[in-house]
Amino acid sequence: MRIKERKKMYGRKIGCEQCGRKRGIIRRYGLHLCRQCFRDKAEELGFKKYD
Repeated sequence: MRIKERKKMYGRKIGCEQCGRKRGIIRRYGLHLCRQCFRDKAEELGFKKYD
């Protein structure tokens, strides 16, 4: 019998959920947004912008 091999997902296979970019992804708290989209949606998500 042969053990099924599972492919691990490393690198930038999954991009931003909103625009699809694969660089600058913020994955913390399950966001999966690129930094540009995060700046647009930060206040809607409950984050505060400081000057």
